[in-house]
Amino acid sequence: MIHNYIIISIAVLLSVMILVMIGQKLRVAYPIFLVIAGLLISLVPGMPHIEIEPDLVFLIFLPPILFEAAWFTSWQDFHKWRKQIFSMAFGLVFLTSIVVAYLSSSIIPGLTVAMGFLLGGVNSPPDAVAATSVLKHMKIPKKITSILEGESLINDASSLIVFKFALAAVISGQFIFGEAIKDFFTMAIGGIAIGAGSGLLFGGLLKIIPSNSNIDTVITLIVPYVMYIAAEHFHFSGVLAVVVGGLLMSYNSHCYLSHTTRIQAGSVWGVLVFLMNTIIFILIGLELPVVVAAMKDYTISEGIFYSIVIGGAIILTRILYSYALMYFPRVCSKELRLKMPKPDWREPFIISFAAMRGVVSLAAALSIPAILPNGEEFPHRNIILFVTFVIILITLVGQGLLLTPILKLLKISDAGSDLPEEKQEVILMRKLKETALEKLTNDFSELAETNSLVRHQKHKLENEMMMMADKAQCMASTGDFVAAMNENKNVLRQVIQAQRNELQRMKREKIFDDHVMRSIEMQLDFDEAKITGFSNS
Repeated sequence: MIHNYIIISIAVLLSVMILVMIGQKLRVAYPIFLVIAGLLISLVPGMPHIEIEPDLVFLIFLPPILFEAAWFTSWQDFHKWRKQIFSMAFGLVFLTSIVVAYLSSSIIPGLTVAMGFLLGGVNSPPDAVAATSVLKHMKIPKKITSILEGESLINDASSLIVFKFALAAVISGQFIFGEAIKDFFTMAIGGIAIGAGSGLLFGGLLKIIPSNSNIDTVITLIVPYVMYIAAEHFHFSGVLAVVVGGLLMSYNSHCYLSHTTRIQAGSVWGVLVFLMNTIIFILIGLELPVVVAAMKDYTISEGIFYSIVIGGAIILTRILYSYALMYFPRVCSKELRLKMPKPDWREPFIISFAAMRGVVSLAAALSIPAILPNGEEFPHRNIILFVTFVIILITLVGQGLLLTPILKLLKISDAGSDLPEEKQEVILMRKLKETALEKLTNDFSELAETNSLVRHQKHKLENEMMMMADKAQCMASTGDFVAAMNENKNVLRQVIQAQRNELQRMKREKIFDDHVMRSIEMQLDFDEAKITGFSNS
């Protein structure tokens, strides 16, 4: 039995990777392509129904995905746009839940306002993976991606809190506003406290206890699960615990992680989260038969109508909220109008249109119990599940496919950036080379006279300083600095490829040890990574 499961798992993973490669060939973001592929596969006659286990998604998939997102979030950008991020993550989630609650209860026969809040909490949070994968190759202002990524770190927590309160209200039949507010702050503050405490604890352990890169990497994989389980055990927000812990550990990682651990852990985390995302997105598509089979009290056409109306209201609410968030403070404050430049009207639209629902919404909907504690069926569970599934398709597939042509039509670029990344890199590296050369000159000048290796390092830094000065001059005089940098990168890549070819020739001669050859080859890999970056795209 286990042997068969292993074979099936390998076959599924191989199939998913092939689908991702096909999606890249077609230039379709992999979350969108995998959902479409899953839908098509689910329609194949004889295809077994595959059901997502909600607890599996929340426990196995959610902590590492959130932790990885928090780890690589820019503290500077998060702080810079914190007001808009928190307003979207909390204010917009609550507003969306209210809109969906009253709209759905008015158009769906028999659906109460409490059940409407359940539906609103499920469909409030956009999926960050889908949005960032679509926007990754588009030249758009960094502000937009920073806001979307920052919002996605927190809105899962706020939406799941709304979901839990609504679910409790439906089951118990009563809702006390004062108690709900108290419980909300308790869950949020408790989750933040556990996340911060766990982050400091594990950071201290990694700093004090001797270890190596393998042990440290494994610990970083375990930490998000510890944070999530600990917070949920005390009925706090596991999402906020993981996010806060991830942000804190990332900020202080230089204190307790070695350079080899950071390189190794970054690679491991990148592969792990990518694999998890591919699995959950194709599972969304494969859920179609399960969702349709649950539609007993409503026709498919009725469900689609409700989904389109509610989905349209969610999209419209986000658009109106985004524009109000940008323009309302300017209307109220003359000082702000004089101090701040006129906002770009395209930014709120892109922030709104890039909000796609995903696995958290579906997992939350599936986690609604089928049977109430009194033994009765959970009312209207089937329509809540169906509407959620269709809204995911509308926002993820519909908006996702339209986003690229809309961005091209709007012709928005990162013109608002203070300094291009290429120029920032040159300025930073030049400052670091100056610091290194100053250290060698002040503290090791005598040693440099007797030790040829130290002397060579000093000459190398001096040459690199000259190269940095040439780059700075190129930035000031060349009209298209980016084009000049790309030409230089192309030359360096060809030089490195020539070295690889020579290394392979020497490998065939079998004169040098294999482990030495692999070490040199890895050094060439790092040299090339300095030029191209560590992107997997």
